[in-house]
Amino acid sequence: MPTVAEQLRHAREAQKLTLQQVVDVTKVRTDHLIAIEEGRYDVFVAPVYIRGFVRSYAKLLKLDVPQLMAALDEELGRTEKFSEPPPLSNEPRGVVDFLMLQLSRVNWRKSGAVLAVLVIVGLIILIATVWRKNQKANPAAGIPPAVYRPARTNTGGDTLPLPTQPARR
Repeated sequence: MPTVAEQLRHAREAQKLTLQQVVDVTKVRTDHLIAIEEGRYDVFVAPVYIRGFVRSYAKLLKLDVPQLMAALDEELGRTEKFSEPPPLSNEPRGVVDFLMLQLSRVNWRKSGAVLAVLVIVGLIILIATVWRKNQKANPAAGIPPAVYRPARTNTGGDTLPLPTQPARR
């Protein structure tokens, strides 16, 4: 049985299509189509690109897409690069990654409302505490009641008596 690459190339040649015509219709780059027709799947980063390009190419050529995709999966399973799924991350996870993952799981609509209420309550408590500390105490609060006696001053007759009737205009 011919490979997927051979089936695609033979179908294209049988329909007398050039690579440029296929590129124009499928919008797949020329170097990718050449790699697919030559069976060089290792130039692709992930198998999802290969599957998508082959599916588009097979639909254009009116080939049996499910049969071709099954054959492609079998071929990719035999390659070293695509025989098992790629790891999601190349680096080991650290504390920051763990924290970011946990933060991404938080429902921020509910948590945001609770956090806003807590911030407002905290601000009210802070303002009340500062206001109480800065409120001036009555300076005469600690003095016992007494009778006020003004100090005697020697005026020497320099003062005038107050009028009994207010002045009129």
